[in-house]
Amino acid sequence: MPSVLSPLTDALGRPLRDLRLSVTDRCNLRCTYCMPAEVFGPDFAFLPKSELLSFEELERLARLFVRGGVQKLRLTGGEPLLRRGLPDLVARLSSIGGVQDIAMTTNGLLLPRLAADLKAAGLKRVTVSLDSLDPQVFGRMNGLGVQPDRVLDGIEAALTAGLGVKINTVVQRGVNEDSLGELWRALRGKALLRFIEFMDVGNHNGWNLSAVVPPGEVLARLGGNFTPVTANYPGEVATRYADDQGFEVGLIASVSAPFCGDCTRARLSAVGVLYTCLFATGGLDLRASLRAGASDDELYALLSERWHARTDRYSEERGELTRRSAQRPKVEMSHIGG
Repeated sequence: MPSVLSPLTDALGRPLRDLRLSVTDRCNLRCTYCMPAEVFGPDFAFLPKSELLSFEELERLARLFVRGGVQKLRLTGGEPLLRRGLPDLVARLSSIGGVQDIAMTTNGLLLPRLAADLKAAGLKRVTVSLDSLDPQVFGRMNGLGVQPDRVLDGIEAALTAGLGVKINTVVQRGVNEDSLGELWRALRGKALLRFIEFMDVGNHNGWNLSAVVPPGEVLARLGGNFTPVTANYPGEVATRYADDQGFEVGLIASVSAPFCGDCTRARLSAVGVLYTCLFATGGLDLRASLRAGASDDELYALLSERWHARTDRYSEERGELTRRSAQRPKVEMSHIGG
């Protein structure tokens, strides 16, 4: 397979640099902004194992995306740690030439058991979701009453294993904005905290604009003085600030300050559907062609054609269409990992 000479670019000139690989649609939490329990209840029909991409298929497709310019891989879900044998997949992905970084987004509950093996296999970083240190607030937000101490144990396990750690907090007005300061003060010395605006991802999280807490208010709730920090690279999703002690915080403002113009991310669902936007209404089924016997060149032609045609900029259009676009059916976040 020829190596990449220059990354694929889409119709708006955005290169392909990042690939998010969902490995399962299952999760052991029921967070209200992602998989609310009233929708994803005990009788919900999750995907059978036969429909999920195998590790061999995931590795093969990842190699093709790297051929197109991808440098960073991120494992997502659902909850990726629920996929059995995950360190084996990480080892497979680590063997791909041209991959500079392998990360994972997780709720952290299974990290105490798996962090060391994942690090040994080649995982470099984890982003752990933690929306509050208040037990009642966090229990309501995760839908199952799980306590924040369990996530904190996972964060400690990741740090002990030598993994880089970021912490993601989804901020919702009237839900957890009052507990942001406590979270910041307790964990700013352990990891980079990133506060994320509540987004209209999927179709069941009850999103409305009034529940969005903008970045300026988030900073005010953290307390102290903050100064902007220069971005590490083009397309960095978080705008970073440092306080007087040098601790950095990231603010992800997809609603109030869209960053579609720099988006370099593709998403592959657990069943092999390529999505070119977090808010996509449809995608390209690569699994069907792969299992029908398509060659690497044929698969690469399919994904490159789709990326070349990409014009997605939903977060910018959301404002232009005065929020009406928020009503269109979209892929669930549990399928593509955010």
